Amino acid sequence: MHIDPVSPVIGAEVTGVDLATPLAPESFQTIHEALMTHLVLFFRDQELSFEQHKALGRQFGDLHIHPAAPKDSEHPEILVVHGDASVKFVAGDTWHSDVSCDVTPPLGSILRVEQVPTSGGDTLFASMYAAYEALSDRMQRLVRELTAIHDGRQYYVGRYGGENLRDGEYPAAEHPAVRTHPVTGRPALYVNEGFTVGFKELKPAESKALLGFLVRHCGQPEFQCRFRWRRNSVAFWDNRCTQHHAIWDYYPQTRHGYRVTIKGDRPFFDPSREPRAAVAP
Repeated sequence: MHIDPVSPVIGAEVTGVDLATPLAPESFQTIHEALMTHLVLFFRDQELSFEQHKALGRQFGDLHIHPAAPKDSEHPEILVVHGDASVKFVAGDTWHSDVSCDVTPPLGSILRVEQVPTSGGDTLFASMYAAYEALSDRMQRLVRELTAIHDGRQYYVGRYGGENLRDGEYPAAEHPAVRTHPVTGRPALYVNEGFTVGFKELKPAESKALLGFLVRHCGQPEFQCRFRWRRNSVAFWDNRCTQHHAIWDYYPQTRHGYRVTIKGDRPFFDPSREPRAAVAP
């Protein structure tokens, strides 16, 4: 297995592994450590059935069900990611961390794309470690004391029908604006354009101004890498310390894939935690 960084900050391409077969312990350890180091991993030429895709995700944890997953679906753990000439929106077309509006947001997501446009349809990924570290000391102290309000309604209304919601209503949650990664111990900014609507401790005008600044800050190119999809490419990203943005620049062509998402834990901030080397759970 070979792991080649895409940028010094985030992303690595992994070769020499077949994700359709169960990972041997040493391969699992290598991939897990690479994910902790590089935050998002890219794999090419991966043929996966739905069952193999779900089995891959389950090696890293229990599978998460999307809030808008149809209740009668044969594979509720599989989220279809599709864009073509007939749709009015595509999934992930704004900077976000997947389903951060859940009380226990996902650990990570594994997306396989099997149909791609002739050009375009790339996905940007950004390190929220880097976004936090680039703030001034005073701004870091401020955001560490804040609670961010995440609301699924602002993103899901008009995109997914309200009649098939997983819990019967749009999810909402409050999370620390800076979260400690449970494995690495590193602090990451946990505020995003897709789901964050404000800060619990601030007045509305203050909240709006700070949120606007942080959203723009998170999208800086210095924190990013860009992935160009090919047929049967796979991306595996850590939602606890990244954001991503799917670029919809391929209309009227088609981009089609499937995502499995892994359950996570409730975000927390622990100032006593010291960053450490990645260790598999």
